[in-house]
Amino acid sequence: MKRLFWLLLILAVVAGVAYLAWFGQPLIEHKGYVLIAFQGLRYESSVWAFVALLLVLWLLVYLLRLSLRLLVTSGGLLNPWSRLHSRRRARLASEQGFLDLAEGRWARALRHLKQAAKNSPQPLSYYLGAARAANQLGHHEDSDELLEQALNRQPQAELAIALQHAELQLARGQTDAALDTLQAMRSRHPHHHLVLRQLQQLYLQSANWSALLGLLPDLRKEKALGNAELSELELQAWRGRLLEAGSQEGVDVQAALATLQQTWQAMSAAQHQKPELVAVYAEQLRLLGGEAEAEELLRHFLKQHYDTALVRLYGLLHGRDPSRQLQAAEGWLKQHPDDAGLLLTLGRLCLHSQLWGKAKDYLESSLTFQRHPESCAELARLLAQLGELERSNSLYQEGLYLLDARLCPPALPGAN
Repeated sequence: MKRLFWLLLILAVVAGVAYLAWFGQPLIEHKGYVLIAFQGLRYESSVWAFVALLLVLWLLVYLLRLSLRLLVTSGGLLNPWSRLHSRRRARLASEQGFLDLAEGRWARALRHLKQAAKNSPQPLSYYLGAARAANQLGHHEDSDELLEQALNRQPQAELAIALQHAELQLARGQTDAALDTLQAMRSRHPHHHLVLRQLQQLYLQSANWSALLGLLPDLRKEKALGNAELSELELQAWRGRLLEAGSQEGVDVQAALATLQQTWQAMSAAQHQKPELVAVYAEQLRLLGGEAEAEELLRHFLKQHYDTALVRLYGLLHGRDPSRQLQAAEGWLKQHPDDAGLLLTLGRLCLHSQLWGKAKDYLESSLTFQRHPESCAELARLLAQLGELERSNSLYQEGLYLLDARLCPPALPGAN
């Protein structure tokens, strides 16, 4: 473009010189005459004087435009409100705003980030930060309005804005609103990891176990979580679902028991092998009156997968055949003679069968391996029935001390 300009300028100069060479002399000899008259205004001059006047006017206009351009595009020294200075102020506001946000100065962060957003061509991060600061101040309407402004300025960032909105709604306790926001985003972005993870956190926070279990296949398919985290989440979801099924308010016991059994049947064979889930299911069965079913379940499970926690629970159950139940537990003792929990269970089973002597031996053996408050309580209760009141009281006190270490330890004779 510059080359074309200079080429045309050179051609114009050459043409001017050639014109003067041919016609210059007549022009010099005949100066000509210019007359301008308009409503009483009269101007008279030679042609050359008029041309000179036009050149002076053109030069003045050019200099005026040049001065205005310099004034507009100058730095802070010539014009403190220039575009360059405005960008500098926006940069300083953004830096200070994010620093205030990180340090918890919410009001200052809100002010600085709103200022930065107004002067930035890409204001998304500033609007998101300002919305978070407003939310921390409890200005929920202002926070939502800032997110709306962000969406108007950068509509292509709808997903990022919605994820921020859902997070802020959760922080306010607006679970239903956050769920609506995330479900809308899931319908538009069904494979997005952050959408799936925020939904997972919402279901977990609200203990919506059924919804969480329905989300697990997508989490696994999209690899939104690691295998270990997925396994733990699945375990937690089924544990919560079993507890929920067994403790439904306003439902009679038989209906709750049926729901619990249906939930257990809906689980996979692999989940039936998890001791944590077996323990929850057996405990819920016991609370709902299904002790015989729980005893049978634990007896078959413990034959293949011995677990101390399940063994302790087994001693609390009343099966259909007490002698068979005791026989099964004594069979486990051959391989686990030092298990204090198993010895406690054997003592309890003997108490169920009114085998006082064997119960006392098992409970005392359990206490030699572990001073547990349950063992103390069971043996103390038995000794009280047998008339050994002094030692019974001592064991009761020891059990209380083991339950709460803030109590003074017992110093009575015969505690051991």
